[in-house]
Order: sequence, then structure tokens, then C-alpha cells
Amino acid sequence: MTDVAVQWAGINWAGNYEYGASTLHRPESLAELQELVAGTPRLRALGSRHSFTAIPDSAELVSLEAMTGTDVAVAADRRAVTVDAGLRYGELVTALHREGLALHNLASLPHISVAGAVATATHGSGVGNRNLAGAVAGLELVTSDGELLRAARGDTDFPGLVVGLGALGVVTRVTLDVEPAFEVRQRVFDQLPWAALFEHFEDVVSSGYSVSLFTLFGDAVDMVWVKSRTDAGPGPEGELFGAREADGERHPIPGIDPTPTTPQLGEPGLWSDRLPHFRMGFTPSNGDEIQSEFLLPRADAVPALEALLRLGPRIRPLLQTCEIRTVAADDLWMSTAHEQDSVALHFTWVPAQAEVEALLVDLEAALLPLGARPHWGKLFLADAATLAPRYAHHADFVALVQRLDPRGAFTNDWLERYVLRAG
Repeated sequence: MTDVAVQWAGINWAGNYEYGASTLHRPESLAELQELVAGTPRLRALGSRHSFTAIPDSAELVSLEAMTGTDVAVAADRRAVTVDAGLRYGELVTALHREGLALHNLASLPHISVAGAVATATHGSGVGNRNLAGAVAGLELVTSDGELLRAARGDTDFPGLVVGLGALGVVTRVTLDVEPAFEVRQRVFDQLPWAALFEHFEDVVSSGYSVSLFTLFGDAVDMVWVKSRTDAGPGPEGELFGAREADGERHPIPGIDPTPTTPQLGEPGLWSDRLPHFRMGFTPSNGDEIQSEFLLPRADAVPALEALLRLGPRIRPLLQTCEIRTVAADDLWMSTAHEQDSVALHFTWVPAQAEVEALLVDLEAALLPLGARPHWGKLFLADAATLAPRYAHHADFVALVQRLDPRGAFTNDWLERYVLRAG
């Protein structure tokens, strides 16, 4: 078979970005992909389109859908699996179920692709849980000369390759750490007083294996979602620092039907049926939205939230919900949790791009001085000159890009502006 290239016009999942690429390639084999990459002047990989900016765009795009199977290769010690990079997490967990295995963490949405989530340091939640990229033990990618590069944890370049932002090559296979399957129970607590959160922040975010707080920056934190591993005890019940256990299912966005969400009333279930906020078989989240996210040192969580409360009257008209969660430190060069335990402030905005960007001017003015790092796949304004000093290995990453892609096949204007052009 030969590569199938089609004329293409596409938008991202949220509908706020229209891709500039006019050609989409669908190779059916590794050899076809290698030939395509080597012979195309500008090309980037297209994942599940859950980015909110131009980060994945290029003159031409390549989809790995025709090269993506749902089988997993389990290591002999059953501590790792190798999968096709285009696999979505919802499909991956189905394969892991058959093997009695689990990932340490999952993002809110099971609909995103493994390669896309890893490349942008996308994450779940938990004071002891690294983001999804932290589970990567090895990967394969096609570099701009068409060669296949294999790397594993411990290799010199490995910490720079994992969160590669699509700038180093097209990732084709990923090896992930796994563990035996476990069960989780999920409970939601309503109306946590801000004063209680500020006084007991560490206790609140440590009250379960994975904890997410949702707020509209009103009089109280609207909801606290606590996901507790059953092998670590029952988790909190009834009350949590003044917040009351919910009497029914909740959606992260107040007023929306909770049917798409994962079960919350304390009944134990498989890890993959509780760690995401949304079920695989339903429309993820709201869809009609824009997202921004900033990760800060966890020690600065309270000052950051106090600053956001002062901006509350400006934030609320544009906000569907804000999720507060934690991420453990890792050693990956361009990870937003690189070498710091972090608090993530995730904003789901109404679809009003110009108004959101105007608000981001003041929001970033409040958060950037506290060391905020924007999520690479979501909407932000800070440029590379501002962000580069926040990454100790930024210069090493730029050098790695230049070495693996000397002809700039995988660069685009977005990468130059927000990542590479630091001077």
C-alpha cells in the first residue's frame, strides 16, 4: 500500500482553531511514514485535536490512525507495555483490562491520544502522581531524515525526547510503566469554604489518590472530587473540612447533566472507570469551550488562588469552571512539572476567544510572577523569552531540536514564538 494523502480542511475538537494545513497524510506502515517524513518540507503529526492552539499545525499533517492497532505488547516482567502512539487512552485501558494491568494515572478525558498527551505533558491529578509523560519508559520516533530513533529511560537524550512538543519527530511507539489493576471509589464534596482550603490546602489535595477541586471563584469552592484507591482505605466520607458530601452525581460544570461523568457515590470501580472525570462512551467535557492551564510550584498555591479571587469579577463572566489539581515533579526537560511538585489551575472558558485573550493579559500578570508554566496545548500569551528561564534545560532542548531536525521539518510559527526563540 502507499501513503494516502487527501485534501483536508479541519478544526480542532473545541472549534476555536482552524488548521492551516491543506493536506493530510495517512500512511499505513512505518516504511511509508519514513519515506513521507524524509520527503516532506514541513510536516507535523495530528493527534486527537484536543490542543487549543496552532501547536500541531504545519503546511502538511500526518495522521497515524491507519498505523494504530489496539493490541499491547506486555513486557516479560509485566511492569511495562508498548503501544502504538496514536492509541487513545480509552482504547488502551480496554487492552490493559484484558491483562489485569493499570496505568498510574489518567487525564480527565480518556479520548486523547497517548502520543499527544505525552508530548504536551498532559496529566491527571494527585500529590504523588506524575503526569502521563512520567510513565514513559521508552519511545520510537521517525526523525526528519526518515530514520527510526529508539530511546529508553536512562539514555542521555531521553528526558528531552519525551515531552517533545512534536518538534523532534513523529512518535510511532511508546513504552509505558504499568502496575497491577486496582480499584478506586469516588466521592464529591460540595461548597468547601475558601478559608478552610487556604488553611488546609495540603490536607485537602492529599485526601485521596487523585483530587480535583472545581470553582467559579464565588463564595466557596463549588466541588471537591476525591478519588481514593480501595487498597489505601475508604477515603473521606460525609464531610471534608466543612464541605458536605454530595447527595447525587455532579458534572464539573455546574448545571450540566452529569450523565457523561464517571460514578461518584462511593461505589468501588476499576481505576479506569474512576480516575477520568468523563466516560469513554460519551461526548467529553462540554466541547464548546476554550481551555487554559497554568502550573505553579505547589508551595505557591494559596497566593495564586488569592490573586485569582481578586480577579474573580472579571473571570466569572468568561468561566465555565476552573479545576485545581496537583502533579508530582518529574525530570523531563519541557514538562510543566519539571523538578517541582506543582499545582495546576485549569480554566474552561466560554468560546469567546478575543475576550479570553484580553483576560489572559491580567491573569498571566498575576500568575507568571509566581513561577507559572502554561500547559503547552492550551491557550496562553507568554512568549519563549518569558518562559525559557522557567526550564533549566531549555537550551538543551533547543539544541536537541536542532540536532534531530536540522532542516526544520517539524517547526512551525507557534513553536518559534512560544518555545524556541528565547532570545
